[in-house]
Amino acid sequence: MKRLLLPLIAVVLFAVAHAAAATPRLIPDAPTVDARGYMLLDYHSRHILAERNADERLEPASLTKMMTAYVVFHELRAGQFQLSDTVRVSKKAWRMPGSRMFIEVGTQVSIEQLLKGMIIQSGNDASVALAEHVAGSEETFATLMNEHARNIGMNGTRFTNATGLPDPEHYSTARDLARLASVLIHEFPEYYAWYSEKEYTYGGITQGNRNLLLYRDNTVDGFKTGHTESAGYCLVASAKRGDMRLISVVMGTKSEGARANESQKLLNYGFRFFETHKLYDAAQPLKAMRVWKGANETVQLGLDAPLYVTVPRGQYNKLNASLSVENAIIAPTRKGQNLGAVNVKLGDEMLAERPLVALDDVAEGSLWQRLFDNVRMMLQ
Repeated sequence: MKRLLLPLIAVVLFAVAHAAAATPRLIPDAPTVDARGYMLLDYHSRHILAERNADERLEPASLTKMMTAYVVFHELRAGQFQLSDTVRVSKKAWRMPGSRMFIEVGTQVSIEQLLKGMIIQSGNDASVALAEHVAGSEETFATLMNEHARNIGMNGTRFTNATGLPDPEHYSTARDLARLASVLIHEFPEYYAWYSEKEYTYGGITQGNRNLLLYRDNTVDGFKTGHTESAGYCLVASAKRGDMRLISVVMGTKSEGARANESQKLLNYGFRFFETHKLYDAAQPLKAMRVWKGANETVQLGLDAPLYVTVPRGQYNKLNASLSVENAIIAPTRKGQNLGAVNVKLGDEMLAERPLVALDDVAEGSLWQRLFDNVRMMLQ
């Protein structure tokens, strides 16, 4: 490892050396995917395993309803509504074309029923009813959708409605939708389970989930389908095998079967040829460092979030991680203060760079401690 330039010091956390290096295992290229745009993402490490046209603006169709749900989930968490609250169905919601859960105008339907009708049955009528209840109108709700999109870094996305019906100014990208799926799983695990339900009955009408992978692959536990004539057939899918979770996004395929087949290709590729490991927990002490002029002499350094890495299968023991830390840490320091970095490499490839932060506050020391440390620092 190259020595880091002063004023940084490098500390090797782990490095597995082999007297006779094994021949590197070859990883085949990702399969050919017949879609306008796609992405395969590891949920924990955020490592991208495959992509094409991932930043191209495409019609998301009913994948839009992932953001509609996200906004409603936020309102529920904030205590603005309860799942048991009822919504009066407007004429606009009742008249929505496309897929529906068949709510009747003027009736009262609970938010929980509408969410299930939107998530499982992909009901456009449910989406509009929820949007109107949360924001007063679908147009105002779309403003909320865009605010949330900006907050989570969906920089290639703009919403004009809650359903995904075609509009020239309504678009997203495979990258943004993979990000949204990740955030939904992370922030709202209590609601994510609804995306795995295979059917839902409302008003005596039972409709099946259009995500065919739920029926084919028992490791797939969500997400959402979408289709319009102009958008083609789209699918965001998430699967968990062991401790590894992958998210696939395919947009603009040719049929319902094709979107499932192309998604399955991506998921199988990722699970077959890659593995994900958690290296460190959040707040796990990684290094104790001297603190000058402080009430305490040392501070523990660690990460503010768990660190995962995704590597080709069989390559985990070849990882090399290092710490770089500020040469002189002077009190006061605050919990969460950035004092260095953790770098993880596989060969010459940088897999992860994360801030190394103080895990505790260290107050300024007494006048005597500060004077004494001044002298000691000058002598070093």
